[in-house]
Amino acid sequence: MSNSYLVIVESPAKCKTIGQIMGPNYTILASFGHVRDVLKKNSGIIPEDNFKIQYCWVEKNQKHIQKIISTAKQVDTIYLATDPDREGEAIAWHIAEILKEKNIKKTTKRVVFHQITKQSIRSAFDQPRDISMPLVDAQQARRALDFLVGFNLSPVLWKKIRAGLSAGRVQSPALRLISDREHEIKSFIKKEYWSISAKNMIDTHEFDAKLTHLDGNKLEQFSITNQADAEQATEAITQSANGQLTVESVTQKSKKRQPAPPFITSTLQQDASRKLGYSASRTMSLAQKLYEGLDLGDGQVGLITYMRTDSIHLASEAISDIRQYVGDHYGSDYVPKSIVKHKSKSKNAQEAHEAIRPTSVMRLPSIVDKKIPSDLARLYRLIWERAVASQMIHATIATTSIDLVAPNAQFRATGSVIKHPGFLKVYEESQDKKSQDKSNPILPSMHQGDSVSLKSVQPKQHFTEPPPRYTEASLIKTLEEYGIGRPSTYASILSVITKREYALLEKKRFHLTDLGDIVTQFLTKYFERYVDYTFTANLEDELDSIARNENEWIPALSAFWTPFKQSVNSISEHVTKQEVTQEDINEKCPECKTGDLSKRLGRRGKFIGCSNYPECKYTRPVDGEEDTVNQPSEEVGRDCPKCNEPLVYKVGRYGKFIGCSAYPTCKHIEPLNKPVDTQVTCPKCTKTTLFEKKSRRGKIFYSCGSYPKCDYAIWDMPISQKCPKCNWPIMTIKTTKKEGKRTICPECKYVDGDPIE
Repeated sequence: MSNSYLVIVESPAKCKTIGQIMGPNYTILASFGHVRDVLKKNSGIIPEDNFKIQYCWVEKNQKHIQKIISTAKQVDTIYLATDPDREGEAIAWHIAEILKEKNIKKTTKRVVFHQITKQSIRSAFDQPRDISMPLVDAQQARRALDFLVGFNLSPVLWKKIRAGLSAGRVQSPALRLISDREHEIKSFIKKEYWSISAKNMIDTHEFDAKLTHLDGNKLEQFSITNQADAEQATEAITQSANGQLTVESVTQKSKKRQPAPPFITSTLQQDASRKLGYSASRTMSLAQKLYEGLDLGDGQVGLITYMRTDSIHLASEAISDIRQYVGDHYGSDYVPKSIVKHKSKSKNAQEAHEAIRPTSVMRLPSIVDKKIPSDLARLYRLIWERAVASQMIHATIATTSIDLVAPNAQFRATGSVIKHPGFLKVYEESQDKKSQDKSNPILPSMHQGDSVSLKSVQPKQHFTEPPPRYTEASLIKTLEEYGIGRPSTYASILSVITKREYALLEKKRFHLTDLGDIVTQFLTKYFERYVDYTFTANLEDELDSIARNENEWIPALSAFWTPFKQSVNSISEHVTKQEVTQEDINEKCPECKTGDLSKRLGRRGKFIGCSNYPECKYTRPVDGEEDTVNQPSEEVGRDCPKCNEPLVYKVGRYGKFIGCSAYPTCKHIEPLNKPVDTQVTCPKCTKTTLFEKKSRRGKIFYSCGSYPKCDYAIWDMPISQKCPKCNWPIMTIKTTKKEGKRTICPECKYVDGDPIE
C-alpha cells in the first residue's frame, strides 16, 4: 500500500495547483493564514514569567484547523508548505505545535518554494528540512513587541485623547513622518527668484540657453530676486550682445545609465503606485494572485515568484533565460558581456530568497494580457519588464554643453541624445516628482568661435516650493530608507493610518488630520524614544539578528520592555487629558468675559472653545470664522418632516448638512444637495428607485432611496436595461481610459456590445 501525505499551505488558491503537480497520494489543505495568535483577554504575554506567550486558536480559522487535525491522523507524512518568510515559518511552527498538543505523532517536514511551478515544487519536496527556530523566534519577538506596545500604549491614548485610537511600534513613526512633513509645509516661507534665458538661432535651428554668469559673477539661485533687477539685467545683456552671442566652448560627454535591479516588495509597491495608480494593499493583493497561480488555458500556474522579499537576487537559471530572450529578441548588443550584478541597499536582505520576477520569461505580457483580468495583466507586465531590463546592457547617453558669451554675460545650453537605449528599450524606472525643465533637446551642431543670432532675452519669475506631501510610494521609500518596517508590513502600516483617520488620502497624497496631529504631538512629547526613527530602525535590525541566530529573543524583549513600561505608567499617572488635547491661546472669551479660550480637539477636529463650558458654549473654528453649529444657525426655510420644527444648516465632520433645530430630541438630517432620482427601479427591493448621491469623500454613487431598509448601492450610473446574460434588471454605464464608455452588468460583469459614442 502506497504512503499518503498531507501538505498544508496558507492560501486555498495554491491547493489545486500543488495537487495537480504532486498527484493523488497528496492531500492539500489550506490554513487560511495564521492558526494561532496571542490571547487578547487579560494579558496574552506575561513579562514577569520570562515573556511567556499565551496562544489561542484564530477563531475564524477554527474549522480549517479541525480539518487539518482530522486529516493529519489519517496520513503517514505531513509537509508544512507555508510561505517562505518569517510569517510562513511561524505558521508552520504553530501548526506543528497544535498537532503536538493533539498527540499526533507523524513525520513532519518543512518545504519551501519561491514560485509555484512544477520544477520548483518538486525540488522543494525532494529537499525538505526542519522548521527554522531562529526565524520563528524572530517572528515571535516581533509579534510580542507589537502586542506589548499596542496593548499598553493604546489605552493611554484612549484616556488622554479619545476612545478607539491605536498606537503601533512601526505605525507611530510612520505617522510622525507625515506629521513632520505637514509642519514643514505649514512653516515654509516661499522665496522669489528669477532666471534669465536667451532664445537663439544658428542656421535654421532655434535653441534656448540659460544665463549662468553676469558681469563676471556666477549666478546662484537667489542672485536675482525681484522683477526690477531681472529687467535691468535683461536690458544690459540685450544692449551688450547687440543681437549676437559667440560660442566659447563645446563640451561633449558620454555617460552610462545602469538598469534598476528587479523588484523587491517595497519597489514594486512604489512603481505600481506611480505608474499604475495602485495602492500598496491593492498591489500586494494582485501580486498574491499572480504568485498563487492563474489558469491560462493549460492548467493553473504561478506567474511570478514570491512577492514578499527584500532580496534583489535572481536565480542563475532565470538570468540565463532572460539573457537568452534579450539576445533573441533585441540583438546581441543588448546583452551585457557578463551577468549584471546589482548591489542590495538593505544590509538585512535575505539573499537566499529571490527578487520578484516572472516564473518564465517566455510567458510574455502580450500573451498573458488576453487571458487574465486587466489589473493583474498590468502588474504582471510591470514585473516582467523590470526583471528583463535588470539584465540588459546599460543605456548610453551623449550629453552636450555649449557655453555662449556676450561682453557682459555667459549662457549655457545643454542637450542630450540616447546613443544606445540598452535597457530603456524595455523599461524606465519612475520617479516621485520630476524636476521642472528636465527636457534635454537635441542641439544643433556648433563649434568654438561660431556666431549665434540672439533673438531675445527673457526673464522668468519663480518661487521656491514647499516639500510635497507624501504619496504611498514616497512614504514607503522613506520608511525603507530609514530602515523602518519590513516587506510584509508596509501595506498594513499605510492602511491603519488612514483607517484610524490620522491622515486622509486626497489626490493620492497623505494629509494629516487634526486627530493625527494631536496623537503625533502626544507620542513625540511623552514617548519620543519610541517614535524616533533611529530607535525603530535599530530595533528592526535587532529582530533581523534574531532571525540570523545571532541574538536571543527573550533578552531583546526584556531590554525594550522595562523602560517602556516605566514610561507608560508615569505618563498615564501624571499627564492629564487637558494637557494633551487643549492649547491655551492667551485670549479671554468674548461671550462670558471670564473664561479663557483654548484650542481643543473635538469630534470634527480642532476648534477654539471657552474654559467655562458647559456654562458658556462659545466656540469658533481655528481659522476664526464663527461656528455655524454652536452659534445661531441659519434656517433653511422649511420645517422638519418628522417633528415640524424648523430645519437649519449645520456643519458636520464631512462638511455642511441640513438638520433639525430640535436636535437631539429629533435627529432628522438631510444632505445639503438633495439626491437626484435616476428613475431606475432598485433591482434588490423593487419598491423604490435609485438615487445619485455623494460619498463622504465626494465620489458619486447610486443607492436605493429606501436606505437603510434596502442597502443596494453601485458606483456606476444605472440604466433601465436587462442584462442579456444573467437577466439582472439593470445595466450600468462605466467609463475606462482603455475602452471608453461601456454598458456593463453590475452583477455578472457582462459587457454589452461596442463602446458607446
